[in-house]
Amino acid sequence: MSEEKDTAFGMFPIGLQALNQHYFANKQLHNLIESTNTGLWERNIEDQQAWWSPKFCELLGYDYGALDTSYTSFIDKLVHPEDKKPLVDAYQNHLKTQSPYKMEVRLLTKEQGYRWFETSGKAWPDENGKLSRMIGAVVDIDQKKRNEIKLKRNEFLLNETNKIANVGGWELDVVNMELTWSKEIYEIYELPANISPDVDSAISFFEPGYREIISAAVSDAIKFCKPYDLELQIRTARGNVIWVRTKGIPIIDSNGECITLRGIFQNINENKLKELNLQKSLDLLGDHNRRLQNFAHIVSHNLRSHSGNLQFMVNIFAENISAAEKDEVFGNIRSISESLATTIDHLNEIVKIQTEISKELKPVDFESVFKSTQNVLDSNIRRTRAMICYDFSSCPTINYVPAYLESIFLNLLSNSLKYRHPDRNPKIICETYFDKEHTYMTFEDNGLGIDLEKHKDKVFGMYRTFHQNTNAKGIGLFITRNQIESLGGSIQIESTVNVGTKFTLKLT
Repeated sequence: MSEEKDTAFGMFPIGLQALNQHYFANKQLHNLIESTNTGLWERNIEDQQAWWSPKFCELLGYDYGALDTSYTSFIDKLVHPEDKKPLVDAYQNHLKTQSPYKMEVRLLTKEQGYRWFETSGKAWPDENGKLSRMIGAVVDIDQKKRNEIKLKRNEFLLNETNKIANVGGWELDVVNMELTWSKEIYEIYELPANISPDVDSAISFFEPGYREIISAAVSDAIKFCKPYDLELQIRTARGNVIWVRTKGIPIIDSNGECITLRGIFQNINENKLKELNLQKSLDLLGDHNRRLQNFAHIVSHNLRSHSGNLQFMVNIFAENISAAEKDEVFGNIRSISESLATTIDHLNEIVKIQTEISKELKPVDFESVFKSTQNVLDSNIRRTRAMICYDFSSCPTINYVPAYLESIFLNLLSNSLKYRHPDRNPKIICETYFDKEHTYMTFEDNGLGIDLEKHKDKVFGMYRTFHQNTNAKGIGLFITRNQIESLGGSIQIESTVNVGTKFTLKLT
């Protein structure tokens, strides 16, 4: 046994031989170190000779004594190329400043390729105080390191996924009401990361109307362990209004009480706006189809009625009747023909609405168009002593088809004058305002009013009249509604008999 030691250690310098002999001589130390995942090493700082313990060699997959005793050879052959310079720099820095020498490196094993090890060491002085040797250890940390790398990769992928999806995580400690956010939520709220969030301030960013919804959802989740998944609007710290998805799931203890609330918070603004635009397009398409069906019904019903009456009169005219009867029948034919021409004009007007949808919208001044309409109806206004008031200051202009706005004003003004109350002078009030990205106009009069319980579904129908005026044709409101709806708007009516009527138009 001693001969093997002498032969094996004959290549080491005196100091390294002594360490090696002491290592094997101290059986307890030898057994303790060999039972761990740690290998020992020593290097001579002057001549770079090295000693590797049996466990060190085993960790790298080599037989004891098979590794070159040159530390320089160890660096060149076994250390991963990317780790060589950091390892040498750490060694040099340790010699100069006595800073800790500890780092993670990849070493080339005999059969398993590069594996991760943690190496640490310390330089020791000789009897003259000069640093002459360095002693250290290596620990196999390959599995731990690979798990760390995998975890970091997964965290990176998760963070990147969250960033791409604009989603963050949050947690609410229900007991202490402490709220924790991920960095993505700070970015969604457009808040600096040094601000500590709380429930009240987080809810305060939600837009009015949505604030009550999220407050109720959080309360129900805590009290009744009820999860929620909502799409709401918030106004960020920079004043941007965006759509978000907020989802909360209660964590319940053994007593069935909610102790923690966890969830996600996602910026869905882009997709939500696309969804809303798509729904708007579908609604418009539905409106177009409904108007088309209505138009087809009108054409079928009215033209068939006129043509049937006309054919009946022609058949009578062809019979053997007196000259006086023929004059009467001919008068009826003329009347039917004129009515048919009027109907065709009305149908052309409806078709014109559909063809003008594609016309370019232009900035239109409400007051200018309204005054122009007043001029057209000036004689009627003076004759009826109508008092007309308007206020377009809240929303003076609109991007619209100019001819449509002219027609809307003309029809509404004409109706108010036509259906005025006989016991009082007409009073008409027209105003505009802007609310939540939409332009509205109200048009109110003190006329006869309409019994909406009887006629609400018929108000905007074609050829629908509700009073006994001989000049009522029932086409104005039908055309007005079609013009407004063709541009994505809507018209609502409020009316009381003998009190008056108010129209609310959402123009955009």
